[in-house]
Amino acid sequence: MGSSRLVRKVAIGLLAGGTVIGLTATAGAATAAPQGRHPLDGSMPKWLHQAHDMGASSTAQQMNFGILLGMRDESGALATLKTISDPDSSSYGDWLTNAQFNARYAPAKSSVTAVQDWLRSEGFQVTKTLPSGMYVEASGSVAKVESTFGTSVHNYTYLGKNVHANNSQLSLPSGTPAAVTGAISGVIGVDQGTALKHTAATEPGPPPGARFGVQPCSAYYAQKVASDKPVAYGKHQPYAVCGYGPQQYQAAYGESALLKAGINGRGTTVAITDAYAAPTIYQDAQKYNKVHHQPLFKPGQFSQIIPGPNDFDLIDECGAQGWYGEETLDVEAVHAMAPGAKVVYVGATDCSTGLDTAWAETIDNHVADVITNSWTDGTDDITLLGTEYVEFYEQFSTEAALTGITVNFSSGDSGDHTAGGTDLASKTVEFPADLPLVTGVGGTSVFIGRHGQWLDEHGWQTSYSVLTNGAWTPAPPGDYSSGGGGGTSDLFTQPFYQAGKVPASISQANGSTPMRAVPDIAMPGDPNTGFLVGETQVFPDGTYWDQYRIGGTSLSSPMLAGVVAVANQAHHHPLGFINPLYYKLLGTSALHDIVAPTSPVAQVRTEFVNGVDNSQGKLYRLQTVDVQSSTLHDTPGYDNETGVGTPRGPAFFFRR
Repeated sequence: MGSSRLVRKVAIGLLAGGTVIGLTATAGAATAAPQGRHPLDGSMPKWLHQAHDMGASSTAQQMNFGILLGMRDESGALATLKTISDPDSSSYGDWLTNAQFNARYAPAKSSVTAVQDWLRSEGFQVTKTLPSGMYVEASGSVAKVESTFGTSVHNYTYLGKNVHANNSQLSLPSGTPAAVTGAISGVIGVDQGTALKHTAATEPGPPPGARFGVQPCSAYYAQKVASDKPVAYGKHQPYAVCGYGPQQYQAAYGESALLKAGINGRGTTVAITDAYAAPTIYQDAQKYNKVHHQPLFKPGQFSQIIPGPNDFDLIDECGAQGWYGEETLDVEAVHAMAPGAKVVYVGATDCSTGLDTAWAETIDNHVADVITNSWTDGTDDITLLGTEYVEFYEQFSTEAALTGITVNFSSGDSGDHTAGGTDLASKTVEFPADLPLVTGVGGTSVFIGRHGQWLDEHGWQTSYSVLTNGAWTPAPPGDYSSGGGGGTSDLFTQPFYQAGKVPASISQANGSTPMRAVPDIAMPGDPNTGFLVGETQVFPDGTYWDQYRIGGTSLSSPMLAGVVAVANQAHHHPLGFINPLYYKLLGTSALHDIVAPTSPVAQVRTEFVNGVDNSQGKLYRLQTVDVQSSTLHDTPGYDNETGVGTPRGPAFFFRR
């Protein structure tokens, strides 16, 4: 291959016939590179006009970056996947081993060696090569990066973060061997801004200390009624729950009897990827298990893959302590739903390219059968993400799917990004949840009764009115706040498993070509029907373990990961790329078909004014549940708010 390999498609999807096409966008035609250099088209950061240029980076500064090498026979890989992920196929579940994937679809060993040798010849140190050969990490000085890739590296302030990036398109030197230019699909990490991610928790966890789920609150749905607060929608509304515990979620989604029978996720490993590493995670989780009468982690059941204490980066930019709360939520939620599964926490060096690499390594090393990822990029705008970044995720999600790994991504907590329909120009779904070969997990508001029974469930889209001078202000439903992400991708065409299942009004919402819709499935995400977690936090009166209620699709994804682990055991094999099965179950007794309420549903939320204690008093918000003011609506069948629905008891765990 020549330099034309460097012009790539950015819209990939599977049609009913399983072909791979590129329809909606390209990175732009290859441009003439200066002095005969080979351009890496699509490598120019498109977000620079939104950033403040702080000047050139120090040329002596060391940089880490990675080279993405393209897969072989991508169309063949996707055709194979369509067969082995079809529940009606005789080949269903015949997932490839990593060795089989490497032999058939990973870059040729000669290509990997050529890239490694070239990097060393340019003066870089090759620091890591993933087993598949699809990603080679290297390091070197800024000066060396600038001379090799024909650019200047500057420091920028972007989205409130300090990052570095190339200020022009990257290119390869004119003497670069054809074996190298033909193998390289992109350079990841020179541009840090593209890769910045945030957690999908609407109320990021401590430390420092914070408390949500403040009294008065209910132990179960409608236990306490706010009779001392103004009427809304013709009646006094209940206080929101203080936070559901493990047994309540287990009962509501039909796990209780299974757990008693020993079907608890045993034999499945669930990996959690996040940035950084909470220093008290194991002690916090074990105390949580004791408090909630859950099985303790047995020796070897919980493990961590984390960097050394001096290897973390972008600590202030990423808000490392906020990620501690995300990790705590993920670990405790997975164990709550699958107390017999092994849990591996994979902590990245940062919330940028470090997290990309940690995620890819988890797949390439087949660390787990299920991977949950409660973080997003906040957009699927290719001009902000960049084609190389998208292709990185396409390739490794393809490997995961073929090798029988279930990959969940939170769909985000901003609904359709239109602020409840007031800003339609900002409508978007969130990457990576819209990747065709991962499961995008949306959020719901779930109402669980006194005996753990599932009472009702709606899509999570929340508006608030605040109690002000004795009245709910603004009048209910109030102002839009947050909700589970969903909608129609601008990047990816409709995958085969959604054909005939997703209404044209959704798949063709952005044009005549059917496109990927998200979410695929949903689990509880509304923080007002959220999960109690326990974590060591720093409060004004000391540092100690305490509990707080939390939600977001940060909760939805690990909860579903635990459910899948239990289903794996029930099926006696990994369900792997599970999306085709979800869509086969659409409309059956295995799923709750989530629809909007026929009359307004509301509840009262109590908060500390200062977020910590009652020293400054309390405030009260009236939540209106599942407001239908955006472009997201939960309707019978598939919808863009809750996907195919939520798991519904034993039929979900055993049906195929």
